[in-house]
Amino acid sequence: MKNVLLVCIALFVFGAVPPSSARAAQLVMIEEDGCMWCERWNREIGVVYSKTPEGMRAPLRRLNIHDPVPADLRFLIKGGYTPTFVLIEDGRDFGRIRGYPGEDFFWGMLQQLLRKLPASRSRPAPGITRTSN
Repeated sequence: MKNVLLVCIALFVFGAVPPSSARAAQLVMIEEDGCMWCERWNREIGVVYSKTPEGMRAPLRRLNIHDPVPADLRFLIKGGYTPTFVLIEDGRDFGRIRGYPGEDFFWGMLQQLLRKLPASRSRPAPGITRTSN
């Protein structure tokens, strides 16, 4: 047991294991209570997002527009429109989707944002495809 712990510590210290998921891509959804477009997104996309290649590549993180910005997102400018979706990775804002233009437009716009990520990280797992209904 002690050896396993030492190996884990060594991997962490020497960079074989990323120190946190803060460096991984995330899709930050800036929302607010009572936002009808946020509710529509939740019904149409939110229920499946985490199961899609896009959701696996950039997991969803929610941020209420009225709440203080967490320390790891201080670089993020919230704006005043909900929902706003911000693709972030390594402390960088790679682009935004302001509003919810509907399911078909959302997926297309998200694909455009994901293409801006570094190539080695932006590819979904092989064999995973998403189809829209």
